[in-house]
Amino acid sequence: MGIGLACYTPPVTVRFTLIHVDRETGARAGVLDTPHGPVDTPAFMPVGTHGTIRALTPEEVREAGAEIVLANTFHLMLRPGAALIAKAGGLHAFMHWNGPLLVDSGGFQVFSLPHLRQVNDDGVVFRSPIEGSEVRLTPERVTEIEEALGADIIMPLDVCLGFPASAHDAEEGLRRTVAWAERARAAQRRPDQTLFAIVQGGFEAGLRRRAADEMAARGFPGYAVGGLSVGEPRALTYDLVAEVTSRLPAGKPRYLMGVGVPPSVIEAVARGADMFDCVLPTRVGRNGIALTPDGRLNLRHAEHTQVFAPLEDGCPCPACRGYTRAYLRHLFKAGEMLGPRLVSLHNLTFMARFSRAMRAAILEDRFPSWSRSVLDRYQTAW
Repeated sequence: MGIGLACYTPPVTVRFTLIHVDRETGARAGVLDTPHGPVDTPAFMPVGTHGTIRALTPEEVREAGAEIVLANTFHLMLRPGAALIAKAGGLHAFMHWNGPLLVDSGGFQVFSLPHLRQVNDDGVVFRSPIEGSEVRLTPERVTEIEEALGADIIMPLDVCLGFPASAHDAEEGLRRTVAWAERARAAQRRPDQTLFAIVQGGFEAGLRRRAADEMAARGFPGYAVGGLSVGEPRALTYDLVAEVTSRLPAGKPRYLMGVGVPPSVIEAVARGADMFDCVLPTRVGRNGIALTPDGRLNLRHAEHTQVFAPLEDGCPCPACRGYTRAYLRHLFKAGEMLGPRLVSLHNLTFMARFSRAMRAAILEDRFPSWSRSVLDRYQTAW
C-alpha cells in the first residue's frame, strides 16, 4: 500500500537555462526554474537535514538570500515519516518553506552505516540508527518516499563510497548507481518533480568518465556529482569534477554534492559545476566561526574580546547590522543561543552574497581575475 502523495501545484517541470559561459575557465551562469520559483546559478543550497535549517526560521533563511534549500530523505523517512509529511500537505507546507526544495536520497547516510547495512543489486537493508528496526530501501521505495515529500528536485538511491575505495567497489558502485537511477525513473509517478541522476565511480578518472557517459546517454534532466569531498585530496576532487562535467550535456544543471567551502566552490565553478550544498556554513556558525572575505573568523579567540566592530563591514545580515564581535564573543562564552543564531545567519548571508558576486563576475567576463583575487585572500585561511 502506498504512503500517499503530498498536495502539489499543477505540473511544472524544472527547466535550466544556460545564460553565459566563461571562455577561459568554463564557469557558468544560468537560471533554474522550478515549480516554486527560479534559482540563479551558481547556487549554494543551505542544508536542512530534518526539514529545518537548524535554529533559523524559513523567513530568516530567505532573508539571508537563500533561493533553494536541501532536506534529507533518509532522516525524514525515519522521523517523522513520509506518510505524516504527506498528510501535512508535503514538505514545503510541513516546514513552512515556499521556495524551491531539493531532497537528497540519503545514499550517503546509508553508506555511512557500514556495520548496520547490507547491500545487493536490489537495494540496501540497514538497522535504523534511531531505534534499531530493520529498514529496506530500494530505488522504487526511495522514489515513493520522495514523491510523498513533494520536493521540486529529487535524487535516486546511489552507492556512495569512502576514500580510498577499491577498484572492485568503485566498479560495483558505478553499476548499481546507474541501474538504480533507471529504476527510480521508471518508478516516478509525479510529473511536477524532477529526478537528477548521480554520477559515481570512485576516485579513478576512467571510471568517472564512464559513469558520466552512461548517465549522460540516458538523458536525465539534471546531473549530480556524488561521492566526492569524502576525505580525498582536494586536487583529486577538482580533477574528477572536471572529468565529469566535461562529459555532461551543456544545457543541463550540474550539482556537486557536499561541497560548501568557498575556495572549493570557486574551483568547482571554474570546472563547470552549477549547484552546491554543505552543512559547513551553519555548523561552524553554531560553533562561533564566521565566514568573511578574508577567511574564517573564530569568535572564541581572545583577540575579539574588545573588538567593537562587526564581523564584516558592509554585510547586511542582522549580526553585522547591530552587533559587535565583542558582544558575539560574549554570547558564545556565556552559552547564549543568540550567538549561534546570529553567526549562522551571517554565514548564510555570506554564502548568498558570495554566490551572487561569483555569478556577476561570470556574466561580466571577469571570473578569472575575480576568482584569483578571492583565492589569494583565502590561501592560508582554509
